[in-house]
Amino acid sequence: MRTAFSFRQIAGKNSEFLPDQRLVFKGKTLELDQPKIMGILNITPDSFYQNSRIQHLDQLLNQANQMLEEGAHCLDLGAVSTRPGSGFVSLQEEADRLLEPLELLRNNFPDTWISVDTYRSQIAKQAIENGASMINDISGGTFDENMLPVVAKNNVPYVLMHILGTPETMHKQTLEANEVITKVKDFFAIQVDKLLSLGASQIILDPGFGFGKTLAANYKLFTGFETINPRNFPLLTGVSRKSMIRKVLNIEPENAINGTTILHTWALQQGATFLRVHDVNAAAECIKLWQYMKGVIQEEND
Repeated sequence: MRTAFSFRQIAGKNSEFLPDQRLVFKGKTLELDQPKIMGILNITPDSFYQNSRIQHLDQLLNQANQMLEEGAHCLDLGAVSTRPGSGFVSLQEEADRLLEPLELLRNNFPDTWISVDTYRSQIAKQAIENGASMINDISGGTFDENMLPVVAKNNVPYVLMHILGTPETMHKQTLEANEVITKVKDFFAIQVDKLLSLGASQIILDPGFGFGKTLAANYKLFTGFETINPRNFPLLTGVSRKSMIRKVLNIEPENAINGTTILHTWALQQGATFLRVHDVNAAAECIKLWQYMKGVIQEEND
């Protein structure tokens, strides 16, 4: 007997991409009719996943090239670790770490979408001037009052993430599972309205897995993608090798790729547009299998 269900019931309402959904910036266009992969490039000495730390420029180019060959649609360059309890990095040190690698990526991969992971408006401004085509802000505009105006003035695609506290404090103050969806929804509503009122229009929402949330709350978030995103903005999911996987499985980051892929599959089913990952090939295979499953189920229901 054929099971009576639709792909929409499996995948969540937001899994059907809007046909005209795209990002546009400085002559580049990124169509969002299919899931996209954002490859993580950490130019930091203290990121939680040691194997992702890039120590020199040749390594950066090799890693970027490999990610693009494996199917990454954009690269996310970060110069400040945001792991729980990470230390303070000055504005000047962040700029010193970031700008030369950014220029190198821009010159070697001129057609590639390059995101810069920063919560400082001055760094965002310099990054945009030096080739960045997206800003990824873990604070959603709450750490620096000038961030949203800079984003709006340039109408640069902007990842607005939810966080409770700061990287220094977020492991001490956390949202519980019974409140996380409402709190994230309300945060997004406030910050999105600010951006829209300033004239920004290219907004990507990131629920902020691992940032000020209990273990159960992180998993509860997967059930609320539609609720936290009533305007159907693109959603970014960042769970790659995170502690929400490792704590359940009692493993180290080096062994967390299988758990990551499982959560990526669930994120796609719930409507994620972007997967922010350390392991591009695994994410690309995950998307390919998910899309094949989607096609089979759709054909079965037609």
